[in-house]
Amino acid sequence: MAALYEAYTLCGLAPAQNFSDSGIQGIEPDGDEDRVIVTDCARSVTVYKVSDQKPLGSWAVKQGQRVSCPAVYNTQTNEYVVVIDEKVIRVWKDEDVGLDKAFKATVSAEIYRVHSAPGQTPVVLFQRGAVRLLDALLSAPQQPVEQVLSQEEVIRWSTAVRLEQRLILLFSTEQKGEHFLYVQRFSPNTLSKHRLETDPGVSAPLGYTATFRDGNIHLLYLLRSGGVYESILVARPAVSAPAEEIQALPRSLLLQLPAGDGELSCASLLPLDQAHMAVVGVPHPSAGPGKDFLCLWNTHFQTLQAARELPGRIYGQMWCYSNKLFVCHGKTLSVIPFECQKSSLATAVGKLKQTSANESKGPALVPSWNDLLHGSAMQMQTHTQGRSRTLSTRRTKASSKNQSCLTVEQLVEDIKVCSVQEVERRMQEFLSGAEQEVLHLVAGRLACELVARCRAEPGFYPHAALLQLVDTHYLCHSVCPDLLMLALEKSDFCLCQFCLQLFPDIPEAVTCACLKTILSVPDTELEHMDLEADSLLFMKSLTQSPDSDQHNGFGPPNADEESCDVPSETPALDSKPRSDTALNMSCPVGLHKGALLNEILQTAYSDNLLLPHIKDLSVAQVILFLQYLRFLYLKYSQDAHSQIRTLRMPAVNQVLDWVCLLLDAHFAVLVLASEAKSLLFSLHKFVRSQVRLYSELGKIKGSLEALTKYNQSQDMGQYSIEVLEFF
Repeated sequence: MAALYEAYTLCGLAPAQNFSDSGIQGIEPDGDEDRVIVTDCARSVTVYKVSDQKPLGSWAVKQGQRVSCPAVYNTQTNEYVVVIDEKVIRVWKDEDVGLDKAFKATVSAEIYRVHSAPGQTPVVLFQRGAVRLLDALLSAPQQPVEQVLSQEEVIRWSTAVRLEQRLILLFSTEQKGEHFLYVQRFSPNTLSKHRLETDPGVSAPLGYTATFRDGNIHLLYLLRSGGVYESILVARPAVSAPAEEIQALPRSLLLQLPAGDGELSCASLLPLDQAHMAVVGVPHPSAGPGKDFLCLWNTHFQTLQAARELPGRIYGQMWCYSNKLFVCHGKTLSVIPFECQKSSLATAVGKLKQTSANESKGPALVPSWNDLLHGSAMQMQTHTQGRSRTLSTRRTKASSKNQSCLTVEQLVEDIKVCSVQEVERRMQEFLSGAEQEVLHLVAGRLACELVARCRAEPGFYPHAALLQLVDTHYLCHSVCPDLLMLALEKSDFCLCQFCLQLFPDIPEAVTCACLKTILSVPDTELEHMDLEADSLLFMKSLTQSPDSDQHNGFGPPNADEESCDVPSETPALDSKPRSDTALNMSCPVGLHKGALLNEILQTAYSDNLLLPHIKDLSVAQVILFLQYLRFLYLKYSQDAHSQIRTLRMPAVNQVLDWVCLLLDAHFAVLVLASEAKSLLFSLHKFVRSQVRLYSELGKIKGSLEALTKYNQSQDMGQYSIEVLEFF
């Protein structure tokens, strides 16, 4: 899971008159994680403290001179290095006021770029492909420099990759439409040349990036078609491969990004970790034309994790240091913090709680990844048969072949112009006759077309068509991000419930928006909603009063002073045990609202990402939700749910986790609210009972561990008596 946090401005930009250039050559890290070096396209180099958003120092060259490449920081000498007019190297420190008196060295050939890495000597790359270590070059600036590249070969990109204690320099070149990659290794010095695999007639890639992982160098490059390709190079070259031979470098498609109506013009990509990638200048899958976004993609699962619209022109420039993205857009250089969690199926869709069979009667929220890859028709059929709603998409292939054929393009055109009834009829016709493979590819496109028209025409809302698309199980939030929010705006809680059940990648912000809306709607407005019968059955069974005071011939035991049951607001008139209070207490919300809240409880989430959004709930909403969670916990503690036959029900761990989240987010407000006093007292009692339970379980665990360590192989003779004491 990945998330973008609130952005802030580091500095303003002075773009070129034609707005094709941002005015920034590059951004490099300083010795401190909170400092960066910003080099503009004209004459100055500025060091910024990122957290304070202010410059710490700035140095400029004389009028008529030009900074040729981004300045870098030499961590070994604590000095800054910059190249002026391609041939002059300047080296200075923080305390130096200007560049006039800084160390100066003039070299014999034109420099393309200087690269630096922590703990390594900076490397100088010349425009004709020669490479020198900075120390060796400064000791003899006028040393001859060889020409590695051919006459018409031009460098397009370069970077330095750190491999433990070694440094490797990579740079790409272009010659007559062909693209090559050079790999310069040090200790020993070896230079290898590779030919990049490209399609005929394809222009140069928009951006390159390289990382070292698992003993290999992973080269990524973005084409104008939106394809992100990956090529893998072995960090240690094969001894048998001749140095002069041009080696083929195969590629594989890592991710296909949406390119919109045409080709990409200004875009850039950066890998954030092994599974997440930041992309700027690529259209959002569901946004209209003319909007520029910063997107975080999960390359393992091909899903969009987070997006942020950026105002102003995108220049295709982006850098990443210390979990912060630096993006140029409009007249602003913005800093956008981000967070990426370890990539797995569970974290890609959020935090999934593992519960035992006794805690949850239903299947897992997300099918296993193996089933998604290889198919599991029988399991999916079993899951869908458990639901009370059966739509027209549940037809066999034999019957669907008899339906009339309707192409995707025809249906898209019908969605744009036809009435609601006609759209729903044609959608049912298409879903009945389409193959599963086709539905998997076009369901997202159809949903986006429907949502787009609903946004454009407020009177147009094909409820049945949207419900049928969700029921295909081929939609998720990443494919159509606006669908769930549209259902909330239209108060279509039936569609909202199915989205909460079937979408495995709902962002935490959307989950909280659903929770806030559900808590705000009066119970009387929800009673006429056509929700899933299975969820209502669970609520009816949970709220109905017990038929007798005995279960299986035994009465409930008397509760002690540590009972987690809430004392009655009025004195009891009978002599029933206090444990019956949980069974007879009324539900603080209606059946329909409770069914929807149960779906929220079972939605995947991440604690760190969910907590800020929970703070937007009002005090009344928090108290109402806590009262319902207390009701669920008390019912669960008395095993009132154990005999309920239903496919989906929240687990006790999910209930307790949400209680903790709400208390963490609103504890100070709840302590000051007089109406929350009795509720907090009740919650404190059952938290105390949980602590006692886990304490006793810890003692049992210690006893069992002691037993396992006991040496039973000792020869005790034919007869012995042993006493084991546990404290």
